[in-house]
Amino acid sequence: MPVLTTEVKTEKSVDKQNSETQQHISNTAAKVQLQSVTKTYANGSHALLDANLEVKKGEFLFITGPSGSGKSTLLKLLYGQELPTQGEVIVDECNVATLRGDRLSLFRRRIGIVFQDYKLINQRTVAENVTFVLQAQGYTRKEIQRRLEPTLKLVGLLSKADCFPDQLSGGEQQRVSIARAIVSTPPLLLADEPTGNLDPDNSWQVIQILQKLNSFGATVIVTTHDEQLVRRCNHPVVQVRNGKLSRK
Repeated sequence: MPVLTTEVKTEKSVDKQNSETQQHISNTAAKVQLQSVTKTYANGSHALLDANLEVKKGEFLFITGPSGSGKSTLLKLLYGQELPTQGEVIVDECNVATLRGDRLSLFRRRIGIVFQDYKLINQRTVAENVTFVLQAQGYTRKEIQRRLEPTLKLVGLLSKADCFPDQLSGGEQQRVSIARAIVSTPPLLLADEPTGNLDPDNSWQVIQILQKLNSFGATVIVTTHDEQLVRRCNHPVVQVRNGKLSRK
């Protein structure tokens, strides 16, 4: 696969693209609802039990709780990887559990997902990892290039576009993961323990990037067990404990 190279652009053109990104997200930000949701696994354990939640458009929400409490399951329900045993998961008035095939694929294009373990393709450069999904979705090369540079600039990796993942630090790899999640300007961003493998300085840098996206209007939901990081931010918090959700 050929390496994608970035075109030289002025600060003005990049700022214009950022403005367009902000306008697009703010016009389409997602609302999320869980209505009496129970998720029971085959062994009888409850990941969620009669859970209710409403996340407003443009909100930044932390979801906390110990390992195995159901935080990741909650996010998987939001993008359709898991289905509720009972209740409804609603994203922008769409019942996620009813989506199949192409409808589910189209729905997921509106969601950016950031994973704790990055999930980068080692044989592809930073630029190729970021634009891989756009290529799969049929974006033109011109549109891909238009989106690539401002996205890499936003996460502070413009100079690393042609590097491979093994040439990056853990913090840089996570920022590549964020860039990949946001390059299509999704109105909903889900981050599952995005700072779990990072030191405090890199963790804070990742959260600042997510807050920047939220300032553009994106709805952002972040799971974490880092209580110190949560306290450092002034955002709503929902705790998961024994399958129950509670606002803190």
